[in-house]
Amino acid sequence: MRTKVTLVLLLLNVVLFFFIFTFVRKWQTDALWGRDQKRVLGPEAAAIQSLVISGGRLAEPVSMEKRSDGWTMTKPIEWPANPHAVSRILNELMFLEQETSFLVKDLTKSGLSLADYGLDKPQLTVTFTGGADNALPTGSTAPAKLKTVSLRIGDTTKVGNRLYVLSPDGERIYVVGRSLVDSLALTLNQLQADTIFNIPLFEVRSFNLQTAAPTNLRIRIRRDGPRWSFEAPILTRADRLQVELAINGLNALHTKSFIEPSALPPPERTALANPTFRITLEGNGRRATLLLGAPVTPAGPTPAAQPAGDDHPPEPATDYYAKIEDRAPVFTVAVSDQLFATLRNAQEDLRDKHLLSFDPRALTSLTLAAPNRSEVTLQRLETGQQPLDTDPWQIVTRAANQAPQTLPADLALVHRVIQKLNLLQALRFLRDAPQAIELENWGFNRPEREITLNFSNKGTFVEGSSPAAMPAAITLLIGVASEREGRAYAKLANEPFIYLVDPDILRETPVTTTYYRDRLLRELPEGARITGLALTDTAAKTELFSHQLAAGETWPQALAAEPEAKRTAVLALLEQLSSLRAKNFVLDSFPPTVEIAGEARAWKYSLEATVSLVGGTGAQTETTTLFFTERTGGGTQLAGSPSPKFNVVFEADQKLIDALFALTQSPRDSGSAAPAPAPPPTAPAPAPAKESPPASEGQK
Repeated sequence: MRTKVTLVLLLLNVVLFFFIFTFVRKWQTDALWGRDQKRVLGPEAAAIQSLVISGGRLAEPVSMEKRSDGWTMTKPIEWPANPHAVSRILNELMFLEQETSFLVKDLTKSGLSLADYGLDKPQLTVTFTGGADNALPTGSTAPAKLKTVSLRIGDTTKVGNRLYVLSPDGERIYVVGRSLVDSLALTLNQLQADTIFNIPLFEVRSFNLQTAAPTNLRIRIRRDGPRWSFEAPILTRADRLQVELAINGLNALHTKSFIEPSALPPPERTALANPTFRITLEGNGRRATLLLGAPVTPAGPTPAAQPAGDDHPPEPATDYYAKIEDRAPVFTVAVSDQLFATLRNAQEDLRDKHLLSFDPRALTSLTLAAPNRSEVTLQRLETGQQPLDTDPWQIVTRAANQAPQTLPADLALVHRVIQKLNLLQALRFLRDAPQAIELENWGFNRPEREITLNFSNKGTFVEGSSPAAMPAAITLLIGVASEREGRAYAKLANEPFIYLVDPDILRETPVTTTYYRDRLLRELPEGARITGLALTDTAAKTELFSHQLAAGETWPQALAAEPEAKRTAVLALLEQLSSLRAKNFVLDSFPPTVEIAGEARAWKYSLEATVSLVGGTGAQTETTTLFFTERTGGGTQLAGSPSPKFNVVFEADQKLIDALFALTQSPRDSGSAAPAPAPPPTAPAPAPAKESPPASEGQK
């Protein structure tokens, strides 16, 4: 049974394949043959090498030929052809199909001639060369000849809006669609490309600019991966954005009008013999050079100004004489005043104004130094992973005859300093080769700030570059002029260039440990809690508040009998002590007295907190003591601790100040003096006493 089924299936497959190769293939062949029969031109139209168009809207024939860099117009002027117009013409010729046709020799039978179809003097004629001439004998070693084909386009049909076309051999008249004449009926300006540079931005490898004599300043900017660099007149970084905007501006230039040789002004008027700019773009194996000459003198009156209410006024531009270096035609081009100014000041406008350019993730440490101050080092903590923006930083301090000490750094402040350095820009380029006396005058013999950045090459941090592209270290020097004029000058230690920079960079990079220290002094671990609190007025030696929690007791239970204000203050104080944070640091060590308003004062209050910690062997306790000065302002009160864990003086956080104030002042406020007794009724009423101002916080 299985054998019969197999044989039946095999027979059906044979029948199916026979049907496909016999009938379906024949249908496809017939369809292709029918379509080819409708084609007006042969295979030579698929490989067109040159075109000549005459008639129509053209004053004289236009010749074009295909070259390695595209189609080029050779007559009446030599200029790149419009690629879109040429592509449309080639497609129309390649796929030109007839609606119907009839023989020329049959016209006499109807009493007609070529003149009745407009083919004796055609409105348009297109001649092209393409394909290989099949008439060459077999085995011939002579180069293959191109076949020349000419089409004459006559009048429009009376019905159907079609055209009459005479076959290349002149024996048949075809009726074709109007799309052919639409592609050919173009003006000279439409057939020639209006762009000047045809090298797109992604292909540009270098941008060269030369100014007119006598300066003859030569500028060369080269692409280096994603970056651009000056190679002349100096070696330095270029501003990628500005360079690419300038190149895009050049690629956007269009020819405005070509000048006939008979109407060409004298060379001294066009200034093309000594052009204002010689601009060259170099791409992959090709280059183009534009000579930009003198401005064109307006022939008529100056155009009226743009109406004031226009929200999008045109960008101011000036017409200039111009030409391509290796081509004869002279034309005019409208160059925006902004682009012209950029080219005029290219040495500065296209230069990278950033002094430092780095990826913050590659930065491993940062050292700041200033005269008469100990240097401060900020260091990224190694995590063993690819560096991230969230990695912690620490402060490394070094004292004489002591091992380096570390403190946690405020991550937000470190990021702020790094960002300020990365965004530091030159307000002005002062000198590219300064003299020794200039360096001294600008304060570089003793820089006001010396900032060294150290980098890691453990990852690819520079876009499009290898890890080795990142330098091991960069040192930035910032000087201040001897006359203290409020200006700051900067330079890199390994470069001679001097920049004028914003003096704010000095305020953003103070050389002091306290500025960068982490404001979070302590965060109680999970499970730990404060079990005891004692607040004492050390000057009066009186206890303002004291309580030790009993076993199982909570602070809300312990404070249940206290007044609402006091209960709220104690709970706020406990919350602040659980997450102790400084507003600002004042001293790196704890002294017995602290200077306030130029006067040394003793500590006013002491706050002792007992913390219960949960450890592996059961509960452990530790005691922390904080000392406070009197409140010196609405938002200022100094605090400090001699504990080795802290050993610092800092400005207390506002919430801590408010909670402490409620506890230190409430006892005295409750015992305020009673009002004075009224005067005797027999005595004359005294004049109203002038209200005395409220006592200040210090007087209280």
